Amino acid sequence: MPPRVALVWVVTCLIWSTVWLFIKIGVRDVPPVTFAAARLIVAILVMVPVVIAMRTPLPRERREWGVVAGTGVVLLGFNYALLNWGLQHISSGLTAVLQATTPVFALVFAHLMLKDERITPRKVAGLLLGIGGIVVIFWDQLNFGGRAFAGSVTVTGGAVCVAFAYVAVRRAGSHLHPSVITTGQMISAFVPLTVYAVLVEGNPLEVRWTNAALGSVLYLALLGSVVAAWLNYWLLSRVGAVNLLVMGLVEPVIAILLGAWILDERMNSRALIGGAVILVSVVLTMKQEEKRA
Repeated sequence: MPPRVALVWVVTCLIWSTVWLFIKIGVRDVPPVTFAAARLIVAILVMVPVVIAMRTPLPRERREWGVVAGTGVVLLGFNYALLNWGLQHISSGLTAVLQATTPVFALVFAHLMLKDERITPRKVAGLLLGIGGIVVIFWDQLNFGGRAFAGSVTVTGGAVCVAFAYVAVRRAGSHLHPSVITTGQMISAFVPLTVYAVLVEGNPLEVRWTNAALGSVLYLALLGSVVAAWLNYWLLSRVGAVNLLVMGLVEPVIAILLGAWILDERMNSRALIGGAVILVSVVLTMKQEEKRA
């Protein structure tokens, strides 16, 4: 991986690693799907003028519009709804483990849908090792009780949605400008999320926004939904869907380090051991297979 691409991968991973912290702060005061819809509308208000001002080329074919809209609903609509519902019934540690399966699903989808991203023993070993590292970190939180099974299924469903969406874009939309993909996906997902919020959580206009919630939604919209999403699609055409989503194995480790630094949370030995295992898994997964003569 070229140094510049590796640097962008690291920066993008760092941004995504902070997202959970700000979501946690925001949903203390605002219903989760309403919060997600607000995040998208702020990002849309930023991105649409940028696309227009830069005269970014738009998709010319109906199929391209369909890829952007369809993956937007899957990635930002279904995924957010499934994830937010599941989080009500399972621990954050179990959520992290289940979401870490995203690159595994991506590996399967990529093998079926892409010619240049095939399943290899090294990638399988690396991904399974990474998930094992996350299980080590969150072992004490892995409990299934009450509605936990249903919550686990929905969170896993969200991981499937993320994996499919990125592979689909890699297959049919990687030639499109990242700004167009990002903006189109956000617009496509905003409508179903808003409808869900109104029907399930009540009128979004009547929500009382605290300073913490406002600050969180602005951070998530500008850094998460605009900058990190744009960088994701810049990386997608350069490293592939599986290598891009491998950062999902690293994010829980960085989140733990941030919690210890910013929130003064205790970091135990499991976090250090699991983190080391995950780093090894990333090297295994992202290392290029040697070409046979």
